[in-house]
Amino acid sequence: MKTADVLVIGAGPCGLFQVFELGLLGLNAIVVEALEQPGGQCAELYPQKPIYDIPAIPEISGAQLTQNLLRQIAPFKAQFCFGERIEQLEPRGERFWLCGDKGTEFDVAAVVIAAGAGAFQPVRLKLEGIERLEGDQLFYAVKDRGQFHGRDLVVFGGGDSALDWVMALVPEARSVVLVHRSERFRAQPALVEQMHALCKQGRMRFVAGRASDYRLSDGRLTAVELTDSEGRTHWQEVDSLLVFFGMVPNPGPVKHWGLAMDANQLQVDTERFETSLPGVFAIGDINIYPGKKKLILSGFHEAALAAFAIKSRLEPGKKVQLQYTTTSPLLRRRLGVDADS
Repeated sequence: MKTADVLVIGAGPCGLFQVFELGLLGLNAIVVEALEQPGGQCAELYPQKPIYDIPAIPEISGAQLTQNLLRQIAPFKAQFCFGERIEQLEPRGERFWLCGDKGTEFDVAAVVIAAGAGAFQPVRLKLEGIERLEGDQLFYAVKDRGQFHGRDLVVFGGGDSALDWVMALVPEARSVVLVHRSERFRAQPALVEQMHALCKQGRMRFVAGRASDYRLSDGRLTAVELTDSEGRTHWQEVDSLLVFFGMVPNPGPVKHWGLAMDANQLQVDTERFETSLPGVFAIGDINIYPGKKKLILSGFHEAALAAFAIKSRLEPGKKVQLQYTTTSPLLRRRLGVDADS
């Protein structure tokens, strides 16, 4: 049985920052993450793509943001459980009992759900047996763009992710073919214009169509059959397929915990970010309230207010003082910073 003041479900940016806000208030945390590493969607879906809307940081990648947050929360020595999904949550007196899918049990005084929109699953390429190539020659996310250097790539999709990665990989790949079902794109017009300009320069090709078959040689993908909008087919040699058809969110077990929801999001108040079950809070993309904006910086704000609400819950009747890291000796000691510096 693992114990702590607070269990945080999700190790994305909001979940990690929640640990920081709790730590400043003297509360310790366990973080449970279904993925095998921290960072959540931010690190999983776009680890190397730049993020521009983090305050005071003009540009940072998802991977760098995750590493910075881990460094920031290091003084608070949070416990981490990776590769485990919380399946059960039950109130037991003034505390909560939770159990993960690996059988790990947790006993905590409060719970913060920072699970994004839940477990995201990519919309997969519908070709029989092609799943055997996933992670080797078939990819639904780019974690290391260097692995595509000098390769023949076929990219599927018509949204921002597909065109963003086309722009990024054209200079590195030997060849790039973008495949989308029609000439109409969901991506930003500027990206579509850039793609067409690269086609005119002969640096890539665009095919309006779909994948209809593939060819293997000694177990390795060598070509994909493309069928255009008029039913004509041709074989395209390829080393790797990158598919960006979008992601389908699934809140998973959360929807069975009896919490008030709006579609797949948890209803919260905007003073405490508490759900309909006292002691259980929700921050980030998993929650919904009037005026909600799905931004990382909004999740950071929600984490701060949730932390103060949890502190008040754990110490009823005691006023929680607002202190500042620039001037508070107590906070600086908790951060491991010399109080005189």
